[in-house]
Amino acid sequence: MTATMEPEVGKSRRRKEDARLITGRTRWTDNLTLPGLLHMAVLRSPMAHARITNVDASAAKEMPGVVGVFTGQDLADEQGSLPCAWPITDDMKAPAAPSIAVDKVNFAGEVVAVVVARSAYEAADALESIDIDYEDLPVVLDMAAAVEDGADLVHEDLGTNKSATWIFDSNEAGTGGDVEAAIADGEVVIERTYRQQRLIPAFMEPRSVVCDPTGEQFTLWSATQVPHILRVMLAMTLSVPEHKVRVIAPDVGGGFGGKLQVTPEEILTFLVARRLGKPVKWTESRSESLLSGHHGRDQIQKLTLSARRDGTVTGLKVELLADMGAYLRLVTPGVPILGAFMFNAIYKFPAYRFVCTNVFTNKTPTDAYRGAGRPEATFAIERLMDELAAELGMDPLEVRERNWIKHEEFPFTTVCGLTYDSGNYEAATDKAKELFGYDALRAEQAERRDRGDTVQLGIGISTFTEMCGLAPSRVLGSLSYGAGGWEHAAIRMLPTGKVEVVTGSSPHGQGHETAWSQIVADQLGVPFEDVEVLHGDTQSSHKGMDTYGSRSLTVGAMAVVQAADKVKAKAAKIAAHMLEASEDDVEFATGSFRVRGTGAESKGVSIQDVALAVFAAHDLPDGVEPNLDSEATFDPENFSFPHGTHLCAVEVDTETGGTKIRKYVCVDDIGKVVNPLIVEGQVHGGLAQGIAQALFEEAVHDESGTLTTGTLADYLVPSAADLPSFVTDRTETPATSNVLGVKGVGEAGTIASTPAVVNAVVDAIRHRGVDDVQMPCTPMRVWQAIHTGRTDAGGLGSEAGGGLGSIDTTGGAQ
Repeated sequence: MTATMEPEVGKSRRRKEDARLITGRTRWTDNLTLPGLLHMAVLRSPMAHARITNVDASAAKEMPGVVGVFTGQDLADEQGSLPCAWPITDDMKAPAAPSIAVDKVNFAGEVVAVVVARSAYEAADALESIDIDYEDLPVVLDMAAAVEDGADLVHEDLGTNKSATWIFDSNEAGTGGDVEAAIADGEVVIERTYRQQRLIPAFMEPRSVVCDPTGEQFTLWSATQVPHILRVMLAMTLSVPEHKVRVIAPDVGGGFGGKLQVTPEEILTFLVARRLGKPVKWTESRSESLLSGHHGRDQIQKLTLSARRDGTVTGLKVELLADMGAYLRLVTPGVPILGAFMFNAIYKFPAYRFVCTNVFTNKTPTDAYRGAGRPEATFAIERLMDELAAELGMDPLEVRERNWIKHEEFPFTTVCGLTYDSGNYEAATDKAKELFGYDALRAEQAERRDRGDTVQLGIGISTFTEMCGLAPSRVLGSLSYGAGGWEHAAIRMLPTGKVEVVTGSSPHGQGHETAWSQIVADQLGVPFEDVEVLHGDTQSSHKGMDTYGSRSLTVGAMAVVQAADKVKAKAAKIAAHMLEASEDDVEFATGSFRVRGTGAESKGVSIQDVALAVFAAHDLPDGVEPNLDSEATFDPENFSFPHGTHLCAVEVDTETGGTKIRKYVCVDDIGKVVNPLIVEGQVHGGLAQGIAQALFEEAVHDESGTLTTGTLADYLVPSAADLPSFVTDRTETPATSNVLGVKGVGEAGTIASTPAVVNAVVDAIRHRGVDDVQMPCTPMRVWQAIHTGRTDAGGLGSEAGGGLGSIDTTGGAQ
């Protein structure tokens, strides 16, 4: 054994899990094959809103290989209602959410029948033989129209399309002043309405479920982010004893919030497997994923900002309409509410009011998508700060600097009551400006405008922070969230000195196995290679709150550290006995216990020696059990607050509307870095998704509620060839909310990049009278903004794909 002398934390190690992933030595859910396995296929409604008047499945039951056909009527008495764990108000309206429609469908893509057959092909073929008659109902698609008096209703029994209205007012909360008074007294008042288009989490691995009812327990494998939550919700929804349910999330190929869900298909696979007494598998097609997996974003943001003539902000009022879709899924109502705490961002607003009305429509339900409420808020405030700068004739960076929290003011309590523990916005911005060549690009921009170039240069800015580590249970409780935010971990010391780490965090591409191994290697002084990380199985990892909201490192890893501390405390007693010394005289460093003050060359006892002594148990101190294994549950007192400055330069062809990203620089402060290589991957992935919202992606429905972007030919997810090279760097102000000083990085790139790109596009053509372009900033929309003054698609870009035009492989939309 070689003691770990060089710290692992901070080292750019390649991910240890990648070897099995890229060589195929892993098992995704869809790879599983069990004896007697049957396959389930799902029939989905083509109608967005209709009554089911007749279902004829007789022909399907006679098809080759078919074992069973189930309709809503067949499963109505046992399916329960899909859970919503976030009742944001006492009077929130939450309709029953069946996994399979019984007598009415409320969105195109809702399940109306399932077929179980001996092969996936036979099951899919049999779907075509099911005949369903529908009676059309009015389709509700427009949020603004949906909340008007006399509007057609998605759920007639509710009497309204409004699910809930949630309000935060700084004056009422005692955290700030009266926003209406601030606006009335404002020397400058900026009013804007922005549209956050609907997006679809296009994860790499489609959703898949396998349920085996043949053992003592029901075992359910699922491509899920939340195996522990799924287990609890299965038990509660289906009235199954929780100890008789085992959920396993094997390697999961991406999620981005799209697998933070209890899905209809998980319920249905469980039900039909139980009914038939045989294992059943369901795996979706890509089109099914785009159609029926939950969507994200989809807000109308009405914003009012007041300020003094010197650029100092005085008030911010936010009025949102947020599209829930047809039903409330697991955390649907709370997603826009998370944004309530981030609209004020890094700025010192004296007065703030946030009002959000959640609205039902006949569209696919929405829920968490990477950033979950925080990207929407950051987009709005960063667009507004640019608009304020334009109104005042100031540089956009100058306006931001005038209003942001200075580094010497931390910790700082914001107008919405959060306490930012650490940060240095000046340092991140200075480094970003240097890497970007800000002054030179501004000079070039001026020259191009003076010359009247066809291709104009725009510079976009986004200075952001976010609340990471969706955790503090007391805070979640105050927001009526249906669970806590703690995380659990255990460390098992094996007789040979190897280490097994059991974590309640359930990764889907973040690199937990590598990062946790680095952390434990440092904590226990063992080699990186001697650490094995176990996760995603509710039988071996019996407690956990899973992975979302950039909480894995800031919460999950802290539980690992605390468990390691307990291992060392146990080992110290035994090591002192082995060294014939007092426990108070023994210290631990680089993997060994030594008598304090005797130097590194003195006799020591390694933690591996202690592990073997515990296994033998021949000579232990009186009253000490032969066990080093330890576990811990960590519940932080505060969120963590990463921040950064992102700068984007775009070139816009004013004759075609084509946009090309010329340079993108981001400097993020995520506190201490465990693995820089993993961080770079997270940042690059986040940037790709944020830029995709700005320029490429949009879920579009036609007037009947049919999703017209239901394939990857129509829903435009950019590839690496469509994106620029990124210049990334970091500054560091350690978090004070955890012992490692980490802040979280999984969502940062997505949150910051969208407004940076859109600000750049608008900046390039602002001198042409343009102050907004609705996302995605397609060539059609940019051209219309320049030549007609329209900022939306105006009906011309609403065809499949949103009128995106061609793609320039040198980077950016053309």
